[in-house]
Amino acid sequence: MSSNVIEVQTAVSGGIGLITLNRPKALNALSLPMIGALLATLQAWRDDPAVLAVAIRGSNKIGRPGSPEALFGGFCAGGDIRFFHQAALAQDPALGDFFTQEYTLNHLIQTYPKPYIAFLDGVVMGGGMGLCQGKFRLATQSTKMAMPETGIGLFPDVGGGYFLSRCPGHVGEYLALTGETIGGAQAVAFGLADVCVPSQDLPKLWASLQACGSVADVERWIANDVLATYAASAEPAPVWEKKIDVAFGLKSVASIVSALEALGSKPARAAAATLRQRSPLLLHVVLEQIRRARSMTLADDLRMERDMVEHCFLTRHLQREGLTSETVEGIRALAIDKDFKPRWNPARIDAVTPEMVQPFFTSPWAAEAHPLKLLA
Repeated sequence: MSSNVIEVQTAVSGGIGLITLNRPKALNALSLPMIGALLATLQAWRDDPAVLAVAIRGSNKIGRPGSPEALFGGFCAGGDIRFFHQAALAQDPALGDFFTQEYTLNHLIQTYPKPYIAFLDGVVMGGGMGLCQGKFRLATQSTKMAMPETGIGLFPDVGGGYFLSRCPGHVGEYLALTGETIGGAQAVAFGLADVCVPSQDLPKLWASLQACGSVADVERWIANDVLATYAASAEPAPVWEKKIDVAFGLKSVASIVSALEALGSKPARAAAATLRQRSPLLLHVVLEQIRRARSMTLADDLRMERDMVEHCFLTRHLQREGLTSETVEGIRALAIDKDFKPRWNPARIDAVTPEMVQPFFTSPWAAEAHPLKLLA
């Protein structure tokens, strides 16, 4: 992509701060400059009385950039994992900066004092999930939502421990461990979106939002133009099996897999098969993450996740970093060599011990030196 392309486009129209993620060829994957631009923009708008609310969307690869057909259709595929791979191998401190700034941005979005409205068409994955945890989230029938990090030897970060653990029942464990992709209706049912609207209606909703002249008008837009118009007619979500929910509430990864395989239903078998393909080490870490996060504040969860991501790339208690890191190996298999055959270590779920898992939750920093010490 040429250097003159603006990857985060911003404008203020009718008192609404408008953000368009504009890296469509990469599915709007987040780079460090994009995160910096988003953070600076939201901080400025937070303190600007002329900005009543914020709306964010992503562009897609269809049509001429900036044309109506190129707007919507894709939100954000997450962090730029190729950058993660390169930075980890080069021991580039920008890797740590990326996560510190990203988690600071995630905290700002979730605690934003003005209405923050996300238009979640197309892919909403990983870091993209962290960009949409504001006041109001519009999914569509084309939404593809997931936290797929266990497939690359990582964990659902960007506050994933916080918002996944607050899904109903044990849906959080299911989504975090399997990385399963869900649609718009399921996202609403699981509490990860607020309404599901037809994709073709997003342009007019984006335009009508800009006609709001006050915060009260924005609230009425949410209640009347969106919820009252679409909530009752939305397609029903796929049935969530109670027995699968019970399985994901079990104490250990091994017991979850065994219970799923014993159930015998097609969804249960599929979930078990997926778990057997994920990083055994990170499955154990993620289960612990979700269980801990359920009783944490957002700020404490993000601090925990900043600790965890440091350990993922520099797993000193297992003498692993660089090419031997579980995360670098997972990215290699998925995005670099694309052989889709990660060499997980350990290779089996039953070979992971508590001594391998617990150090992920020990901070490498003293409290007063933590990169996210100022989050409250």
